[in-house]
Amino acid sequence: MADISLIRSGAPLDFRQQLKLTVQLSWPAMMAQLSSIMMQYIDAAMVGRLGADDSAAVGLVSTSLWLFWGICSAVTVGFSVQVAHRIGASDHDGARRVLRQSIVACLLFSLAVVIVGAAIAWPLPHWLGGTDVVCPKASLYFLVFVLALPLLTMNYLGGAMLRCVGNMKVPGGLNVMMCVLDIIFNFFLIFPSREVDFMGHAIHIPGAGLGVLGAALGTVSAEIVTAGLMMWYLCSREKSICLVGHPGSFRPTRQVLARALKVSAPMTLEHAVICGAQIAVTVIVAPLGVMAIAANAFAVTAESICYMPGYGIGDAATTLVGQSYGAKRLDVARRFGYITVGLGMVTMTLMGVVMYVCAPWVMELMTPVGEIQSLGVEALRIEAFAEPMFAAAIVSYGVMIGVGDTIIPASMNFGSIWLVRLPIAALLAPAMGLAGVWLAMCVELCFRGAIFLWRLISGAWLKKGLKPA
Repeated sequence: MADISLIRSGAPLDFRQQLKLTVQLSWPAMMAQLSSIMMQYIDAAMVGRLGADDSAAVGLVSTSLWLFWGICSAVTVGFSVQVAHRIGASDHDGARRVLRQSIVACLLFSLAVVIVGAAIAWPLPHWLGGTDVVCPKASLYFLVFVLALPLLTMNYLGGAMLRCVGNMKVPGGLNVMMCVLDIIFNFFLIFPSREVDFMGHAIHIPGAGLGVLGAALGTVSAEIVTAGLMMWYLCSREKSICLVGHPGSFRPTRQVLARALKVSAPMTLEHAVICGAQIAVTVIVAPLGVMAIAANAFAVTAESICYMPGYGIGDAATTLVGQSYGAKRLDVARRFGYITVGLGMVTMTLMGVVMYVCAPWVMELMTPVGEIQSLGVEALRIEAFAEPMFAAAIVSYGVMIGVGDTIIPASMNFGSIWLVRLPIAALLAPAMGLAGVWLAMCVELCFRGAIFLWRLISGAWLKKGLKPA
């Protein structure tokens, strides 16, 4: 079986060994991503049982939450890429220095984001076009997640660091555990106390009856427990980078911050602009009514099961390409790029076929409202055709992050969504309704995949990476 240490040792790697490494790292990463998506399915399905207004409250602010989550996640990448390069160069002490500094820097950054998020929590749903019935619940849901951002950021950081040293199993296992905890917490927090008949016996099930607030508290609680375990394992058990027994300063240095800023700043700006565009899509959908808002939110959640395997493979690509680049093996890095992108396109094509066939069942799982189901199925079946090219964009981006090339790929991402998706969506929505919005998304994702494939094949990304520390 191929071993990731072969990259650092300089040993020759043929195509078969590289493919084995890609599959070995991609599988647990995909499982981690899928478990994260299952949490969204669970929340959507449980809240969906409460009615269209509660579903709309969650859907109204979901893209705004992605903006805040994504910004904090992007900041961690600037440090994890540096760790991957140092591990590739067998500089374990240097990797530990980056880890110590990243903990302080990411906590401080996330606290600043909390202040901004808390300040806009109450007016935000009104800005997005929500009704007086929906807005109070949406604000409370948003605020709970925002206040938990520092701990959620530690979850992102711990997972990213473990993946970049080649440990995909621990983040994957902990994310599966988080999914189970989410079910348990939501079960007791969302619904009120009730009697359940089991084999002729009435069983009393306690419940807090918090509804939308319970969904937020349940998910946040599960993520906080996972973050604690993730950071404990990283700092005390992961031999290649653990901090226990290796004392050092946690004070951020100019060199590490500057290198992190070079990687993270374009990604943070790109994510902010892309999420801004997704929020704009929410504004386009809002006039279509509560049913369309809820259907759009459910369809976005449902479709994520197709593309999250791509993000898992993208995580593996970042690790493999990052360590190859750190070891100065550019030919190996290029081949890993091609292999991971090809695997991602095959995987997401299959997932797109499954989603097209299973769309009615998936929407029935999420909501009992027939009109919402119908709108969601139509949207999902349109989007299924974009999955192969969406995979090309996702995994190619992971490849380019691996070498620290983020400025041009970030520009490609937000340029595509703002210049292609939004104008087409605004044009088609009045005539085609929600289907027009999703057709615009399908066209844009195919375009984005094409330009990322062009950049990957050109090899320009290998020339734009971070210079050795």
